[in-house]
Amino acid sequence: MVASWPNIVLPNKPYINGNGSGSALQAVFEQLRSAHTLSLTLTGPLCLAVIALDRYLSAQHPAAESYSYDLTVTDGRWRIKCQLADSLSRWVRTGSLRCGAGVLVSQLSMVHDETRLSHSYIRIDNVGSITEWCQDHVTRSDGPLQLSRKYYLPLWINDDPYGSVWAPYMQPPKSNYPSLITLLADLEAFFHSSRRPLPLLVRILHRSRIRYYGKPGQNIDFPFQVYCEVADQSGVMSMVVWNDLCPEWFNRLTVGSVLYLQQYSLKHSYQNRSRPHIRTLSLMTFHSIEISLNPRSPASVVTVIPPKSVQPQWDLPDVPYNFATRSEVDSMNNNQACDIIGLVTYVGRVERIRSKEKTGPEKFWAYRWVHAVDGTTDSAFILEIFSSSQPEIFNNICPMTYLVCTQMRVCKTGCSVYLTSSTETHLFITGCHKKQPYVNEPKVKAFIQWTKTLKDSVMLRRTSVGGHYCYPPFAFLNINFAINCNNPVRFLSDNSQCSTQRSDLMQSVWNDLKKQNKLKQTKSRRTVAMSPRCFKRSICKATVLLKVLGTCVKML
Repeated sequence: MVASWPNIVLPNKPYINGNGSGSALQAVFEQLRSAHTLSLTLTGPLCLAVIALDRYLSAQHPAAESYSYDLTVTDGRWRIKCQLADSLSRWVRTGSLRCGAGVLVSQLSMVHDETRLSHSYIRIDNVGSITEWCQDHVTRSDGPLQLSRKYYLPLWINDDPYGSVWAPYMQPPKSNYPSLITLLADLEAFFHSSRRPLPLLVRILHRSRIRYYGKPGQNIDFPFQVYCEVADQSGVMSMVVWNDLCPEWFNRLTVGSVLYLQQYSLKHSYQNRSRPHIRTLSLMTFHSIEISLNPRSPASVVTVIPPKSVQPQWDLPDVPYNFATRSEVDSMNNNQACDIIGLVTYVGRVERIRSKEKTGPEKFWAYRWVHAVDGTTDSAFILEIFSSSQPEIFNNICPMTYLVCTQMRVCKTGCSVYLTSSTETHLFITGCHKKQPYVNEPKVKAFIQWTKTLKDSVMLRRTSVGGHYCYPPFAFLNINFAINCNNPVRFLSDNSQCSTQRSDLMQSVWNDLKKQNKLKQTKSRRTVAMSPRCFKRSICKATVLLKVLGTCVKML
């Protein structure tokens, strides 16, 4: 148990229990160490607070659960990191077990890692959720308790950088660069020969979000992958950053950066993936091969050149943009790519949907709906924004901020038009625009001039946050009502091509409506007239049923 002691830290504030002394967590820990069995059932539950919750890929294969969780808990005096038993992971998925929540721990176990010398940890086998716990200073260890994993994943999705293993952005240092380089157009000759290719000098035009391909039983330390589109004066080519290099370089490989690449590899390009639309750049795009940056065999050397050191004679292309205004989006083709800038007026809550990938562990995507205006029309951009491996921006989109979204795709469904993000989408909000390559774009300058004419008080009245947002809206049927003595309730649909299933569904709905609205027939067999109150109540019920009907018809 020597290896578990460093996980216990004494905080500044003392623990206050019933008798005013000692730590209940420390006493249980000592009891478990001295026990003759590996499992300990407490006579009374131990009240602890969860101050950190971390997720990582399960080390066991095959495993009942794809992911494992480590909890850092405290009783106010002692703090320790424990593993959560796989059978309790449902508490995390339902949101009952989270940071700031309290737990009643009734059963603990000591787990010995037989593959590592002197490495043991505590596993929580039974818990019960209690009320919120007020937390002060939170510190978290860097790695999972199962030492076969070297990284944590975000709690809900896999596409965001998470933890201290992801190096932050740093200003590139000054250095000297040799004059002997090659061009992207010449790499085809190196690919078909045994010669090692010469260094490259390229600019990043686009960068994808992080792709995580980890699976249980996999022996790759950091199963991450990032695609970049790089260019020089001869053309554009894909560059792939693999595994250990992703945490080291992801935050430093920003769009517009100039790279000096050495000891890279060349491989056949993977064709079955999305690619950014680069139509405004008059350069050849090479699709047959791609640049591969590996952590070993050989270990690639990447150098980011400071902007002030970039020489004009290198003739590197500028980052291409294709900004579109709201008035232009309606005339664009479906799936066409564009960049937009707008003033945010609505921000929806973050939602999750299950990934469509059928292989590997279960994955989720996080997205939110955003409205933004640019002054070219009264309508707003309707944006479906997925997480783009920029959690500090994605989670901080708020009304009245200037939002820039690149590589958005046009989606047209009937009369509805909205924009959805792609794999290469980048987000920028107020505070991130300085020194970005797009600041000199004409439509960006026009937008800034328009915002100077606005009054904050007027725009604030148009803003909103949160709530349930559904887009595209339900498709309603155009139905005419006819009420007479022979047929109390009947409908005439303008859509003559309804399928049998839809007709049966609509008929069943209207049969229910007839039962709810018992119309009295006159003896003279004249047209029945409902009172205003009954008519209003019938219309309300019909509206509710039509919403359900629209959803069901859409499903059919």
